[in-house]
Amino acid sequence: MGASMDRGAPRHLYRFGEFTLSPARRSLRRGDREVPLIPRYLDLLLLLVERRAQALRRQEIFDRVWSDVVVSDGALTQAVRTLRRALGEDGGGGLFIRTVSRHGYQFVCPVVEEDDAGELPVARRAHGGPLPPVPDGAARGAATGPGENPFALPLARLVAEDGPEDEHRESAEVLHRLGTAEALRRLPRGPGRARAWALLRDSRWDVAGAGDVPLFGEAAGPAAWLSLAGLRFRRARRLVGARWASASAGGALAGALAGLLGGLLMTQLEGRGWPPFSLLLGLGLVAAAVAGLGAAGVGSGLAAAEALVRSWRTPALVLLGAAGGAVVGAIARRAADALVESLFAVPTLGLAGGVEGLVVGAAAGLGFGLSTRGFAGGMASPRGSTRVRTCLVTGAACALAAGALGAGGFRLGAASLRSVVAGFPKTQVRLEAFAPLVGETVFGPRTRAALGAAEGLLFGAGLAAGLTRRPRRRDDAPS
Repeated sequence: MGASMDRGAPRHLYRFGEFTLSPARRSLRRGDREVPLIPRYLDLLLLLVERRAQALRRQEIFDRVWSDVVVSDGALTQAVRTLRRALGEDGGGGLFIRTVSRHGYQFVCPVVEEDDAGELPVARRAHGGPLPPVPDGAARGAATGPGENPFALPLARLVAEDGPEDEHRESAEVLHRLGTAEALRRLPRGPGRARAWALLRDSRWDVAGAGDVPLFGEAAGPAAWLSLAGLRFRRARRLVGARWASASAGGALAGALAGLLGGLLMTQLEGRGWPPFSLLLGLGLVAAAVAGLGAAGVGSGLAAAEALVRSWRTPALVLLGAAGGAVVGAIARRAADALVESLFAVPTLGLAGGVEGLVVGAAAGLGFGLSTRGFAGGMASPRGSTRVRTCLVTGAACALAAGALGAGGFRLGAASLRSVVAGFPKTQVRLEAFAPLVGETVFGPRTRAALGAAEGLLFGAGLAAGLTRRPRRRDDAPS
């Protein structure tokens, strides 16, 4: 995680107020009682304390703490709110964490650094006596119900009709830490029950050790499922737009590269030397348009799957990737057929369409899902070598699918282009030049398979590269 310390650096622990924060032990303690925090929230607190000399921009926090996933701006607001309550700042902050308007956050409480070795020191009162054991801030506030029932207050907050959604989610996370099964058993009937179940089911992924929230349990039902769908659609609306646009751009760039490389190789194989600029430009633009449109369909399906489905992530990526590819493929085929026929009086050509889009979209979803397993809390956004691996695995899956389609006689980009230019004898596009490379003398199944695999590899890799691109955020987002 972004807030972890360098391996070679001396280990410190931090004391502030009544708290002791140990990076080596990954723990926050108040007195001799540990304050439970989910891993990302502990990472955020570590980052704020370690960099307390400056106000951190929201973008930097996202890049460090949520470096492997893309989440909504509300995730940071919710995390800071939870930290403030854990530190006893129920009034909105300022003692420990300061909100810097239109910028980010800064840790402002005085901190004493000590060597992190041996037993953790016990925080003491000003007069020297040890502090009594107390629960964390959220659970401390919860222990105000009848008979000091720790479930009472978070349950009341969870089912309340008013209040912001991040407060409701925080209450759900507190209940998971107290015990998921018991929270479900105590969930009151009446207004707010359906939304409460939806929040408990959705937030269980963000709390280490949270129990299961059965899809067909006693608290579930049509109203609860609708509430869960609405919750995830709202998150999807915030996240999918930029994700889809990046995937489309990645596919278009990959298509342009395929067109340029194909044109260069084709003319070299025929001994025609350097191809004319007009040929390269035309091939690049056509390939970019086709691949970009395909990536728009598949990418929208994959982005929606990531935002909407968390229990069966890889199957959802396969299904929605296939659906997006099929819909866009079918629409593109009809549009391309109509355009070519109206402009050049060439009859319907049987271009790549819904079947091809479905198969390649499913392959992209499978490759992307398998290569990004283990990314939780948002949309997968790997970096460095992990991102390269994701692009290669997704590209390989698309290459296998596209190669099989080509061998089976289905038309992908290159084969569709060959069908279009077949009616123009003077064209310089002669894909038969690739046939000798695979031991054929004509544009046969092996040539179609090889070209399809090459297209699929570039398409899948470009799609994954765009899909995993981290969007830049506005620093003046609401705090």
